Parts: sequence; C-alpha cells; structure tokens
Amino acid sequence: MRILYFTRSQSPHDVRFTKALAQTTHQVFVLCLERDMVRQWPEGVTEIKWKGLRPGQGWGQTLRLVQQLKKVIVEVRPDLIHAGPIQRVAFLVALAGFHPLISMSWGTDLLLEADQNPFWRWVTRFTLERTDIMVGDCIIVGRKAASFGVSPDRYKMFPWGVDLAHFKPEGSALLRERLGWQDKMVLLSNRSLEPLYGVEDVVNAFILSAQSNPDLRLLLYSKGSQEARIQNLIHVNGVEDKVYFGGLASVEELPDVYRSADLYLSASHSDGSSVSLMEALACGLPVIVSDIPGNQEWVTDGEHGRLFADKNIVSLVEKILKTESDTGVLLKMKKKNRELAEQRADWKMNFQVLLDAYNLAIEYARKGER
Repeated sequence: MRILYFTRSQSPHDVRFTKALAQTTHQVFVLCLERDMVRQWPEGVTEIKWKGLRPGQGWGQTLRLVQQLKKVIVEVRPDLIHAGPIQRVAFLVALAGFHPLISMSWGTDLLLEADQNPFWRWVTRFTLERTDIMVGDCIIVGRKAASFGVSPDRYKMFPWGVDLAHFKPEGSALLRERLGWQDKMVLLSNRSLEPLYGVEDVVNAFILSAQSNPDLRLLLYSKGSQEARIQNLIHVNGVEDKVYFGGLASVEELPDVYRSADLYLSASHSDGSSVSLMEALACGLPVIVSDIPGNQEWVTDGEHGRLFADKNIVSLVEKILKTESDTGVLLKMKKKNRELAEQRADWKMNFQVLLDAYNLAIEYARKGER
C-alpha cells in the first residue's frame, strides 16, 4: 500500500508514526503543510517537496494550495491519505476530493478549535463528512466527532501509547542523585510551557505547597512561550533552589527523568490521551492531573493518583499535600499505574488499530461507501 502521511509540520509524534509505518510492508510518503524547517525523516520515508505554507500564513494562502495538493496526489499515486490535524490539513484533502481519507484528530483541533467560530465549525463538518475513517485517541474526541456527524462505525479510537520496554519503573534515577534530592519529595511537570497546559498553575501550586512542606522539589521540563514568565515567577518567589529547569529532554533521557520523580503533575486545560501522562503511568509514577474529560478516561481518583479541579490552584495544592504525605498509597498507585499502561498504553498493540483503520478505509472505498 502507498500511504501519503500529510501533517502540519514535523513533531516527535510524526516521526514516531512514520517510523512505525516504514517498518511495515507499506510505502510511506510524507507531506508537511508548513515549510518551516529542514527535516530528517526515518529511513524508508520519502518526503514530498512542495510549495506549502510559511508559519503564520492564513486561510487565503491555505486554500490556494488545493491545486498543488492535487498535483502531489497525481505524482505520489497514494492508496490512501492519512491527514491531520482536521482543519487545514485534512480539510485540504477533503477539498481535493481524494478518497480514501483517514482524518486523524490531534485532540485540540476537535476539542477546542472546531468551535472557535462558525467558519471553523463549517470547515470541521465539511472535512468529517468527506472522511472515510476518523481516528482519535480517546472517547471524548469520538463524542465530539459524532456531534459533527461521524458515525460510531467510522470512528476508531487509537490511544497513541508508549514504548513499554523503554518507559518502565526499573532503571536508573541518575538525575535525582545528581541533584542530591534522594531524601526529598520530587514533583515533575513536563508539559509545554504554553497557556493551554497550565504550567504556570503548577508552579504557583508548588510555591504554595513548599511553604507547608519545605522538602518538596520540582523538576520542570519543556519549552514554550511562557518560559521567561515562569522563570521569573520562580525567581520572585525565591524557590530557585527547589526547582530544576531541564529544558527539553530527549527520548533517551525521559525514563530517567520520570524515575527521578515521586509525582507527575499536569494542569492541562484540554487533552485527549496525553502521551506524557501515559509515559508517567508506564514508569509507575503516581499522577496528579486536572479533572478534564481526557484525563478522567485514564485516572481514577485515589487509585492511579488524584484529580483536581481544572484552573483551581488551591485544589491542586490540596491534592499535592494530601498525596505526598501518604507513602502507602503511593506504593499501591505505582503498581496500578504500570498495570494500566500495560493494558491500554502499549504503542505496539495500539498501532495495530491504525493499520486496521487503513484496511477498513480501503474496503469502504472499494465498495463505494462513504
């Protein structure tokens, strides 16, 4: 099968998808909407060069790419196109009239962007009405897709999952040793430093929690537009000695980072099945996360960790102080979280769902069903 994988740009998730596809018998071609960088793709993946968009260009420039996309389709001769996010990327394929189309939600595109105005709602509905199979990573995305007319038999749930042999409880915790935090209670936040992910709330909650328990420490990883603001918040409140700012961790580093922590924190205001949450679960890390629907699909309060009221710093502080003081509960959570990851977050097992979705889309196209 010739697969055209059409995405916005290149993210670590895109690399993981295309690498896995290249290890099958399929021929894999990749097309990026934005031409913002020099990209290195996995062996066996062919990138298609085209005009594309510069980052920040609007809908006018996007719509003018339809004819260019049609030329790419003629050149590549794909058996199917896997496209996402829904707006702009999958939308262009829908405008080009190609089938079979696998539209993959990236979470925010449906959960937030689809409802930002009537035009985006129209774009979303137009695209999904012309989608052969819709792929999403959680129940809440499936429900949102249904509100735009996607029937249950056309929605395939595919939690992206993690490599369970890489992310596991057993192994080093060298970061913790290097920092001299072996006798401290270490919290971890590694969500992007953007308003959507609530990292500022995490830092504020840590500052308040550390006033009650001076032995608390915070590992803060990732990058984003709020980096300077968050660093200033840490400085102004005089907790630099209690916070380690690690920047972006490589895939190779991440397991050691997770194992160097006692609790994983996420104050995200919107999520599907968060990959970093699944990584934490796979490493046996108890979690404290916002009570948004995507998190509730993974975390049962008191069993895998704690849920706190979204955008409520006081609630987060209460959960941190309640959880960190109960070592017996933490030990039970560690075991349950690894078991949960093995049951539901296995990348190798979940990836088969995507391959099955491809075959189903081909079958629908052959029967002329859309």
